[in-house]
Amino acid sequence: MRSLIIAGALLALSHGAHAQSEKMNFFIASAGPGKGADLGGIDGADRQCSALGYKAGAGDLTWHAYLSLPAMNDKPAVNARDRIGTGPFYNAKGELLARTVAELHGDSTKLGKLTSTNEKGEVVNGRGDTPNMHDIITGSQPDGTAFPPGTDTTCNGYTSGAGEGSVRLGHHDRQGGGEIPTSWNSAHLSRGCGQQNLVATGGNGLFYCFGVR
Repeated sequence: MRSLIIAGALLALSHGAHAQSEKMNFFIASAGPGKGADLGGIDGADRQCSALGYKAGAGDLTWHAYLSLPAMNDKPAVNARDRIGTGPFYNAKGELLARTVAELHGDSTKLGKLTSTNEKGEVVNGRGDTPNMHDIITGSQPDGTAFPPGTDTTCNGYTSGAGEGSVRLGHHDRQGGGEIPTSWNSAHLSRGCGQQNLVATGGNGLFYCFGVR
């Protein structure tokens, strides 16, 4: 009997060490640093994605935050779409979201409130929920590229958690207000860079993570 109990415990531990689905290579970070749009730069956001992916059992992937950055200080632009691999893309439940990068950014993408889950497979609060957390930090245009130089839509390269400035946000539930309310990656700008600014806009400082195989 004791051997069966031990075997069951080991099996449970093994199961807990694996992601919700072995296919998972996309999730919304269940938690950000809590410093508004100050994510510690793109590198800091990447580390957060890696830590959450590892904890979910997908540490064998190279995790990148879906963030763009305009060209500045003699450095080339960073395009979010170039950081996520080639697809196909699956959530924590193993649901297919898009087969290619082009499909991910097109009208046929399956991203939405029920499919854009966090790394635990949980649905993230959207419009109509309390609190609303549908604003996701991306700094990107609808096609997943950076905005032109001289346009700061990234709160100083995701290093500013002060009130001034703004960051481009997407709606993970693809509904709400803004210039492009149904866009998962480029709905509107935030009201500021601080945590409370993001909360007041309708978010919580969260961002998308993609795992590259």
